[in-house]
Amino acid sequence: MNMLAKTQPDDGLAMAARIRKGELSPAEALDEAVERLEKVNPQINALAENLYEQAADELRRTTLTGPFAGVPILIKDLFTPVAGARMTNGSLLCRDVVMPFDAEIVTRIRRAGFTIFGTTPSPEFGTSYTTESRLFGASRNPWSTDHICGGSSGAAAAMVAARVIPVAHGNDGGGSLRVPASACGVFGLKPSRGLTPMGPAIGEGWAGMSTGHVISLSVRDSAAALDQLAGADLGAPYAAPSYETSFLQAATGATPKGLRIGLVTHLSPWTSHSDCVEAVNRTAKLCTELGHHVEETVLPVDALEFYDTVFTIIGSQTRSLLDMMGRMAGHPMDEQALEPRHRIILREKGNMRGADYSSAVDYIHAFGRRMAQLMTQFDLILTPTMAQPPARIGELTVNDEQSLREQIETFHAFSPFTALFNASGQPAMSVPMHWNAEGLPIGSHFAARFGGEPLLYALAADLERAAPWAGQVPPVSAV
Repeated sequence: MNMLAKTQPDDGLAMAARIRKGELSPAEALDEAVERLEKVNPQINALAENLYEQAADELRRTTLTGPFAGVPILIKDLFTPVAGARMTNGSLLCRDVVMPFDAEIVTRIRRAGFTIFGTTPSPEFGTSYTTESRLFGASRNPWSTDHICGGSSGAAAAMVAARVIPVAHGNDGGGSLRVPASACGVFGLKPSRGLTPMGPAIGEGWAGMSTGHVISLSVRDSAAALDQLAGADLGAPYAAPSYETSFLQAATGATPKGLRIGLVTHLSPWTSHSDCVEAVNRTAKLCTELGHHVEETVLPVDALEFYDTVFTIIGSQTRSLLDMMGRMAGHPMDEQALEPRHRIILREKGNMRGADYSSAVDYIHAFGRRMAQLMTQFDLILTPTMAQPPARIGELTVNDEQSLREQIETFHAFSPFTALFNASGQPAMSVPMHWNAEGLPIGSHFAARFGGEPLLYALAADLERAAPWAGQVPPVSAV
């Protein structure tokens, strides 16, 4: 019997509540998630590997506990091992790699009660704002399959937007949770540096710029999931922030009042599209109506210098990754199997001196200090999530003849804001507040001080009440 319309709840916590009440069994929840996925995936191409049998077997063997007990979830295929599953990282070089253990964040996802039934594609090594790769092809936006779903957690966001699952795992080294959330009209929050675990295989990603969490339809699902995922793991190089309340309590508790919000609409040398400016100005107006004070400000950064420096870190760590893979394989990696994006990065930034890498890390830490100083004037910073509406499939591509500067122009003129807060370590979120005349979602991006997730969740929940987005369902949908 097809019960999709009856059994798809508003969010993951609602589904878990129905399971606890006996209205839905975990096996039925899994079967329905598979049915929804198979219905829409031919149109959006957002599944890397199905783990349906493993999930069903785990349900037969395991007594589920936790706030999301029985809720199906997909894990992003990017440096996040799932025992028995491929971890391709979106690259032809890794297409046959099967991992024998779970990442710590996957262990915590299981402990929260989620049922893992597959993985979602990533662009190669996660260095793109579109989820397109030679290995998997293009993952597409449920609002318009001619358009990108964002990157690098775009397939995860597409699955949530298409109502396949209410929550999906992702990670974020430069906007990879927030850009897809914006492109697909769902909610995505990047936690503070060190708040969620990277181990046991990875000490830190991109000098601490990368972190993991989830994309969700509701604010409370994101908050409840972070309650389960938060905390430094064994041997972590960073201390996680400490909090006086749970994130779910923050999202369901008192409404914040009188916040000082600094508004930034453009980041020189790039200008933001009128749709994105309209979206963020509407959000600013709503914040004013909710009792907050919004004033324009300027971010303390030279964007071109910033991105050139960040790619020193990315290039150095990409070279380190390939060297490690070569040692494991017993022969050098064939760089011609890489996509042009990475050959450009390696050509210009893959053979930097140790002193250059150290200088780049010092640079992002100094930038974090400048941002911390700015945050003494404001409670939050508000920007567009992306400076452009979702691009068409194939637009965000480069070729071997192009320079790194041209690659930076291609990707960061499109999304200049999000990576700043990976470098500074601040928590930031994309909230789906606007749809343009083409029917494409346009997110608004808020950042708080380090450890400021409770404030972000409290404001997001208030915005969700004031301008609900869950009723906005894309043309490609399982419900």
